[in-house]
Amino acid sequence: MKVIFVGPSLPDARRFVAEDMIIRPPATQGDVRLAVDEGARAIGLIDGAFEYVAPVWHKEILYGLSKGVAIFGAASMGALRAAECHTFGMTGIGEIFKAYAAETLVDDADVALLHGPEELGYVAITIPMVNVDATLARCCADGLVSDREARWLKEIARSLFFKVRSWNTIVRNCPQIRSTRTEELLRILNNNYVDQKKADAIALIEALRRSDGRSPPPSFVFNQTSLWSDG
Repeated sequence: MKVIFVGPSLPDARRFVAEDMIIRPPATQGDVRLAVDEGARAIGLIDGAFEYVAPVWHKEILYGLSKGVAIFGAASMGALRAAECHTFGMTGIGEIFKAYAAETLVDDADVALLHGPEELGYVAITIPMVNVDATLARCCADGLVSDREARWLKEIARSLFFKVRSWNTIVRNCPQIRSTRTEELLRILNNNYVDQKKADAIALIEALRRSDGRSPPPSFVFNQTSLWSDG
């Protein structure tokens, strides 16, 4: 059995998963452990809830790894946990994981976005900082945005709370951008949007598809601490 926790990073995940993959909503604390105890041999962690509930616990990831379960992480909460747990055997996938592992990204909020509920398809209301960075990198490479403009826009984007970050808010709050450039810049950014979270989520699903559910023997001893019970 393969289990994948996914939501706003890839709302249409069912288009990409194989028949042996079970899709579950963004993980909260205890969900990875439950999947392990239910017999999952491979787990893909993409999205996880965090604001009003306890997030996925590192301990439950170590628990799964100690049981020989292959655990992959990418795109959002999965990228964060993979960067924190890859030395113990968790497999990180994608550009966002690489950036956190290399510590060129350090802020957890860089993957956060405001979105609608599952019933509405996790519709995105704001854009995450990792997609801002990826989009501006592409626009600079294509000569659509200058390096100076990109620097200004990144500074504004990073200063905004993730629940209000949109291209409109970013551009219109950037004092260095001339008013005559505003509409053109918005059109460029919207038409050349890079959804890095989606790309990394798809890459994780492909890795999960290829996985035989076997993980190398753990390089650590899983300790039963006072906050952990097998009961």
